[in-house]
Amino acid sequence: MQRRKFVKSSLLAATALTAGAGSLEAAGPSASQKALLEWREYEMHFGTSENDLHNYLQHALIPALNRLGVKNVGVFRELSKSEPAKIYLLIAYGSPVEYFQVISKLPADSEYRKAAADYMNLPVDKVPFTRYSTKLMIAFDGLPQLAIPAAGSRVFELRTYEGANEDALRRKIKMFNEEEFTIFYRTRLNPVFFGEVISGKDMPCLTYMISFRDMEEHDKAWAAFGSDPDWKRVSGLAEYANSVSRIQKTFLEPLNYSQL
Repeated sequence: MQRRKFVKSSLLAATALTAGAGSLEAAGPSASQKALLEWREYEMHFGTSENDLHNYLQHALIPALNRLGVKNVGVFRELSKSEPAKIYLLIAYGSPVEYFQVISKLPADSEYRKAAADYMNLPVDKVPFTRYSTKLMIAFDGLPQLAIPAAGSRVFELRTYEGANEDALRRKIKMFNEEEFTIFYRTRLNPVFFGEVISGKDMPCLTYMISFRDMEEHDKAWAAFGSDPDWKRVSGLAEYANSVSRIQKTFLEPLNYSQL
């Protein structure tokens, strides 16, 4: 009963948010037209089988999400083969309202419950990960929905830009929306998603992902970006000074059952 009340109140709140956003963002998409992006990071236990998690994701969770209308779920691991291993999951919901609708319907999906039974019944000492962390993001105006990477993309770069405060983050997001997206596309820094983090660690911050065939293409694209005349002009504008205080980056590769 409490869960139903929570989901109902969350849906009402999300609906109110998306209804009101259109008047505040007349120049861009309303919140109801922008994806809510969920980024999960699973840190694996030493001495347990990764396969239990992969089986759950591949045969239970992802098919259920697909049935509920969430397509192109991405699953990644680090190129550096970190220890303990980490598995990353990207779920792009069409809107904040869709997010709450999906999480309310998922437990009632009989196919999901059946496929997930072995995973859900693992003994405590056999659960393959310590915990997973979740980051929720609202997609940028300049890229309101997930962009499907080109076939053959094997290198994904994940970047998080932290701002010293909320105004710094606002200015950096504006810089992307009004200036940098054009340069990214021109220099073949291929966007997959750009999101303002609304829940998660290291806030205030934004996170984005770009894709490449290989590291050679990656290096060539970033070199072109760094020498681009428009980038040199924009990066020198006082409006955007000190808009980023720290950058984190991780190189990822898709797993064989990833839908990206």
